[in-house]
Amino acid sequence: MLRACVIDFVGHWDQFLPLCEFFYNNSYHSSIDMAPFEALYGRGCRSPIWWFEVGDVKPLRVDLVKDAQDNVRSIQAKLLAAQSRQKKYTDHKVRDRTFQVGEQVPLNVSP
Repeated sequence: MLRACVIDFVGHWDQFLPLCEFFYNNSYHSSIDMAPFEALYGRGCRSPIWWFEVGDVKPLRVDLVKDAQDNVRSIQAKLLAAQSRQKKYTDHKVRDRTFQVGEQVPLNVSP
């Protein structure tokens, strides 16, 4: 994930690290059946755009919100591209084997 950000945001990738971290911590992980933030704190995370209470501060500029949403979409697309590349490399090494009844098969026995 970090590699995708560094490669695609050449020159100013460090500005997007907080968004990458936010996206990662709020993405569903099938291994734990929830997002890491939810696993740690027991609840879903609110977007930083909505952290303020109504009336506390001036509303955020529309262009700022749009830029943040565009950056999140861009990061999501880049992470999906990185995941598909990793899947392609893994699938390339795996091959389907079929065996017939009575055929000898190699076994890998670990101690």
